[in-house]
Amino acid sequence: MVIALLADRQIRNAIERGEFDNLPGAGKPLDLPDHHDPDWWLKNLMKREGLVMLPPSVQLRVDDAALDEQLDRLSDEAAVRREVEEFNERVIWARYQLPAGPPLITMPRDIEATVAAWADRRAARAEESRRKAAEEVRACEEARMSGRKRRRFFGERIRRRS
Repeated sequence: MVIALLADRQIRNAIERGEFDNLPGAGKPLDLPDHHDPDWWLKNLMKREGLVMLPPSVQLRVDDAALDEQLDRLSDEAAVRREVEEFNERVIWARYQLPAGPPLITMPRDIEATVAAWADRRAARAEESRRKAAEEVRACEEARMSGRKRRRFFGERIRRRS
């Protein structure tokens, strides 16, 4: 006990004198080898595979935000319904589990409303693609017509010279 008190006193005196100021590596993290970390293999696996582990409530929020985009890539209504049902099952399963992390605020989606919104977005994309195709056809037609006019102009010019 006495030795510990003497050591503490000497350390405090050295700090007061400023002997620990401006040491090399001050304020920088220690570069310890991996064998000091008990989960080194798990961290290396996650880094190597690009895995991200989120609490279930946060993962469901991310999935909910990306669900519409994921549904837009599907081509038929049955696949959309199946995907929404799987999402709802995951939300309900997470509600029955003990909370691990932030509270779960994600609610199951209404299947009919989600399918109707998907159909509306699909129709809007189809209309947009039709509109773009019509504009491209119009632009090609105008280019072809202007090409004809140029040919006539140059053709008339050549005929006049002859």
